[in-house]
Amino acid sequence: MKRQLYFLFTLFLILFWSSCRKDFDFVPSKGNLEFSKDTVYLDTVFTNIGSSTYTLKVYNRSNDDISIASVKLGLGESSAYRLSVDGMPGKVFENVELLAEDSLYVFVETTIDINNFSNPDGTYLYTDQIEFGTGSDLQKVELVTLVKDAVFIYPNRDNTTKVIETLTLNIGGTSLETELQGRELMAEELTFTNEKPYVIYGFAAVPEGETLNIEAGARIHFHENSGIIVSNNASLQVNGSLSADQDLMENEVIFEGDRLEPTFSDVPGQWGTIWLVDGSVDNSINYATIKNALVGILCDGNPDAVNDKLTIANSQIYNSGSFGILGRNTSIRAENVVLNNAGQSSFAGTLGGKYNVTHSTIANYWNNGFRQFPALLLNNFVLDEENTAIIADLDEANFNNCIIYGNDNPEILLDEIEDDAVAFNFKFTNCLIRFEDNNNNFTGPNYNLSDTNHYEGTIFNADPHFKDPGTNQLIIGEESAGINQGNTTFSDQVPYDILNVDRTNTPDLGAYQHIIFPEED
Repeated sequence: MKRQLYFLFTLFLILFWSSCRKDFDFVPSKGNLEFSKDTVYLDTVFTNIGSSTYTLKVYNRSNDDISIASVKLGLGESSAYRLSVDGMPGKVFENVELLAEDSLYVFVETTIDINNFSNPDGTYLYTDQIEFGTGSDLQKVELVTLVKDAVFIYPNRDNTTKVIETLTLNIGGTSLETELQGRELMAEELTFTNEKPYVIYGFAAVPEGETLNIEAGARIHFHENSGIIVSNNASLQVNGSLSADQDLMENEVIFEGDRLEPTFSDVPGQWGTIWLVDGSVDNSINYATIKNALVGILCDGNPDAVNDKLTIANSQIYNSGSFGILGRNTSIRAENVVLNNAGQSSFAGTLGGKYNVTHSTIANYWNNGFRQFPALLLNNFVLDEENTAIIADLDEANFNNCIIYGNDNPEILLDEIEDDAVAFNFKFTNCLIRFEDNNNNFTGPNYNLSDTNHYEGTIFNADPHFKDPGTNQLIIGEESAGINQGNTTFSDQVPYDILNVDRTNTPDLGAYQHIIFPEED
């Protein structure tokens, strides 16, 4: 009996207490909300491509539980913005409740068609507001988005089956069906101008016998798993230039992902690669930046081409998920090239081939996890599906007046399968290399650093004094060990550095002549 009385008494107290609570008596908001920001900038988006989701936090600093009469977009249902208020999607919300000393989240997204506006001239600043409350209690948070018009290149989709078109490639004269989504570029698409950025979905293939010309100042953006493929007997010509005021960014050609938010500016592996297939010819890249790819450039085959398979000059390749430049039994000539931050090697010449690299900076300061290979990898083999080695001649691999450095040690690997019938020819002339073998892990003639047939005038383990390799600023300063250490034979061949500074009389190593770094405040 006592137990029952105790239970009834306890229940009475709970009911009495709850009936006296005012915690859930919501009073109207008086316009004293606080916000995590007064303007939500949704960064830049391409027309008809959805933005990322942005967050606004709304605070009730008062001691009262409040009800916000209205939370809505200023343009209402016609707005191009979309909201989610505490998990509920929409554009207009009424009587939004917010407890005392509590907060709520508002998520904002947008997809904007620039063609809905008159005379956008390639870009359009789209704005709206989130309005909290009404009348004299109204508070506003601004919304701002810059919309860019673009040329979109994407594969066809069958209207019936909904299957997306895949590519059949001509590689070295052999037709190969692939599972790569994409299509061949049409005749009117074989010149990329600087009038609008290009956004590529899937792989854009240069047809056999054709040339893709990319003009100075062009901007090419790739969606995930996308890239450019240059087919048999086709060519890629990237024709960037340096502006009059030596602004490298002004007229260079930029290849990067299609996420324009600042948080994606240096994220590796956002898109596929520029693939120069076996059989493509006379590919040339001048004044380009290739960033955030899985492989910056994949260059296959044709090691004995009359003209080098790829000539690349005055260009930068950064933040590659695996390789900056991956050559496979091919021929590459590189001058004034800067490579940095690759998940494997910044430059890899594999399965032999021919490589002539002059006044270039091959660095790797990858900090996104373990990497298996050094900044520079050279080998003369590849393993097939049965783990059997296929060997080919490394006819020449000459690195002249270069810096090869990074945050690992050593930063070169000369991985040879010895065979008397197969050549393995390489030479470093007047280079600055990070190579310290304290545990004698690297033996054999390839690592005899005093052999002038392989290492002539080369400096080991001295500080190149880069400005900030973590942010891909690889110009060298006045304390660099590479100052005035270049061989003039090669500086005469490449008389100006990547910023068009004369180096003929006192050549420094790498792609840059040194500067005096400005003092930090």
